[in-house]
Amino acid sequence: MKIRTVVFLAYALVFGAAFAFLVCWIIDGLRPRYLEAVEECLVDTSALAAEWLAGEARPDGTLPIDVLEGTFSRLKSRRFEARIYELVKTRVDLDFYVTDKQGIVLFDSGNPGNVGRDFGARWRDVKLTLKGNYGARTTRLVENDPTTSVLHVAAPILVHDKCIGVVTAYKPSDNADEFIAGAAWKITQAGILAGTVVMLFSLLLSFWISAPIEKLTAYARAVRDGGKPERPRLGSAREIRTLGRAFEEMRDTLEGKNYIENYIQSLTHELKSPITSIRGAAELIDEDMDPVRRKKFLENIRSEAARMSQIVDRLLELSALEARKGLHQPEPVDLAEIVREVIQSHPGEHAVFDEQLPAGLMVRGERFLLRQAVENLVVNALDFSPPGGRIRVEGLKEGKHVALRVDDSGPGIPDYAQDKIFERFFSLPRPATQKKSSGLGLPFVRQVAELHGGTVTVANRPEGGARAELTLPAA
Repeated sequence: MKIRTVVFLAYALVFGAAFAFLVCWIIDGLRPRYLEAVEECLVDTSALAAEWLAGEARPDGTLPIDVLEGTFSRLKSRRFEARIYELVKTRVDLDFYVTDKQGIVLFDSGNPGNVGRDFGARWRDVKLTLKGNYGARTTRLVENDPTTSVLHVAAPILVHDKCIGVVTAYKPSDNADEFIAGAAWKITQAGILAGTVVMLFSLLLSFWISAPIEKLTAYARAVRDGGKPERPRLGSAREIRTLGRAFEEMRDTLEGKNYIENYIQSLTHELKSPITSIRGAAELIDEDMDPVRRKKFLENIRSEAARMSQIVDRLLELSALEARKGLHQPEPVDLAEIVREVIQSHPGEHAVFDEQLPAGLMVRGERFLLRQAVENLVVNALDFSPPGGRIRVEGLKEGKHVALRVDDSGPGIPDYAQDKIFERFFSLPRPATQKKSSGLGLPFVRQVAELHGGTVTVANRPEGGARAELTLPAA
């Protein structure tokens, strides 16, 4: 499983569970809070009713039940419309019942059939109030259905500080349940929205955490495969940037070690042949030999020594170039001008140059390196072209790139050498002399091309000869 998926799932599960718990906890707490608000209003209502009844009590201590019956008969038949947010109220759903000081029901606006029943022995609201305590109860009309709950709050009817009865205000909770359901739905919507935001944030967080790791993984694989990738951008997190620098330092250390090992092996291999040749010639010179042969052996020694010197010099140039990670002070360079300078530096060569160099072949880079690269390509074409051969040098502008093609009229590249052209120290014998070069020219050209963000290819042409093509980003 990817780390991105693990981070996303872990973050989503933790925060999803936390949000679900929070929403459920808030919704579960809604009903008690709403019912508490309703009960608080019923306390005021029952106290107000008790005080009115105490003031209207007759001298013999009887309560004005007939007045209550008439008042509630008119109240129940009254029609109105009150819009309370989403709730539209069209009737009074508040009721009262009144008992005497023994708890016997004298009046019940909601259920007249309760008149004469003993509520003092049956219901705690009346029982507690008659004892001088706060009396309240919630009773369900249907036992297992909390939406059928009816809230009851009682108050004593006091005349000269003596309790002559109890009045209870009661109200069903269905309207409160509507408010609770509306509030619960809004809270659920808010929870879903917040959860969605958290999920998106967790997804972004997983990308933010995993993207640098994936970049470093790709970077490490590219280094493993022998490439020279640039260190990826890893964002602003200090730990990630430190990890990226550590990867690059490790790469530099490993590349430096491998680089030295490969170069020592390659240099040792390439120097064996001229050293052996020089040693053999030196041993034979010690013997008596005619001047002609001695001169020949001395020329051989000089030639092999020059070859060793060339190998070392070119190897130093290439190693210095390979160690660089970027251009030093790049500037606009006219590639056509460089090509003309190189061609003019080879006057009287045995081949004929055919120049096709339009204006506007501008690239951005280091002029010195680009000139050396072009020099290598032109010298290669000269070495492999026969006397009187034609070398075509053509410049092209292709979109955002500039291409330089150097076509020779030589024998072309043998099949066995097609994939070895850019290997260090690999060289083909020149047709005219059968001698080989240092084998470092084309690797040098490739390094220059890569350093400038371009490419170089060498391939056979269908009509004969080889074509070297250097492609660079246009300035």
